[in-house]
Amino acid sequence: MMKNKILGILLISLSFSISAQNMLEKQGAVDIALENNYDILVSNNDLEAAKNSSSIYNSGYLPSVFASGGADYQSNESEIEFQDGSVQDDIENTTDTYSASVGVDYLIFDGFGRKYNYRKLQEQYNISEIRVRQVIENTLLDLLISYYDVARLTENKNNLQQSLDISKSQLLREQYGYQYGQKTQLDVLNSEVNVNQDSINLLNIQRELANAKRDLNVILGRDVNIDFAVDTAVSYAIDLTYDSMLQSAKVNNTLLLQAEKNVTLSDYDLKINKSSWVPNVGVNGAYNWRDSNTDSNISNPFSLASQTSRGIVGGVSISWNIFDGGSTKTRVQNAKIAIDNSNIEKQLIEKDLERNVANAWETYQNSLFVLSAEEKNVETNRRNFQRSEEQYRLGQIITVEFRLAQVNFLSAVNNYNEAKYTAKVAELRLLQLGGRLIGANY
Repeated sequence: MMKNKILGILLISLSFSISAQNMLEKQGAVDIALENNYDILVSNNDLEAAKNSSSIYNSGYLPSVFASGGADYQSNESEIEFQDGSVQDDIENTTDTYSASVGVDYLIFDGFGRKYNYRKLQEQYNISEIRVRQVIENTLLDLLISYYDVARLTENKNNLQQSLDISKSQLLREQYGYQYGQKTQLDVLNSEVNVNQDSINLLNIQRELANAKRDLNVILGRDVNIDFAVDTAVSYAIDLTYDSMLQSAKVNNTLLLQAEKNVTLSDYDLKINKSSWVPNVGVNGAYNWRDSNTDSNISNPFSLASQTSRGIVGGVSISWNIFDGGSTKTRVQNAKIAIDNSNIEKQLIEKDLERNVANAWETYQNSLFVLSAEEKNVETNRRNFQRSEEQYRLGQIITVEFRLAQVNFLSAVNNYNEAKYTAKVAELRLLQLGGRLIGANY
């Protein structure tokens, strides 16, 4: 009866404690991390920079347009001696000149180097997108592992609190029994040791829980001292098969996708280098204007007072580096080697991925088996503890035997919690390998 009252008070106080805290749901934690996590913020900035680099403005396809203008002023003083011996030493000449020019240069053909370079920029942007997704997947995995660690410690703390309440109730019973001569001083001392041990264990788990919450807050990108409660419920995917996960990994795994893009980039590098063997053709054109005004104190009907010129100029240019000492040939040969290396790296990643999926699948299946076994173990230890409790009340077993049943039951519950969250983490790691973590059932 006393135990039921204690458990009732515990449940009421636990419910009040959770309601006083902010409940952090799994999807809510994911949303906060996607918005505030520092790694994700940096990767999004890198993606924006890659987008700028892959635009048409960085491709070389657009012409170069230039404009120039200027003004020039000259003032000269000179002395002239004529054939008749006369001299004029106060000659002044001033000239104002104004000019402007607008032109355009455009490369019509460069051996398709510009074309493949633009495609390469697009592929680099695609790789940046895959890397952002990889960062998000890694962040989500770290986030959910941390979240479930908080959940595990929360349940362990609640179990230890219940165990402490039971030990306190047992100590009270022993003290009453000792006062009425039904128990010995040794029984009381053993119960006090049990209470002290449970108090120490509870204090340690509270410290671990507080540290785990701070770790989770860092991943969420918010104040590390924010307190919260978490959802301790765990659900597992029921539609996972080995073949489907392996096929999904070959299509969606971020490491393999990047390896495939690297092969494409190497192929574009080869084509870009080959374009150096082809001549370049370009056009240019400009509109020029120039106005010049001269003022002189010498009267000469043949001197120019002003001059204005304007007109359009244009041309076509062809350049061909017939032989560059073999540097282009060397770059082409090295580009072919790079393609071969990219294909080898892709094959290696494929083999690693097959192995990792197989290992992750086996780990997941083993974790589910352990979870089932631990669940049965909890039920067995619960029945054993209930019998021991009844026998203890009837005086059929001593304090040490009751304590052993209590410790075994607590250990079984904690092992079950460990197995429950270990299986979920194994599932999340499997989903990440298969490229299915984003949007999964957390």
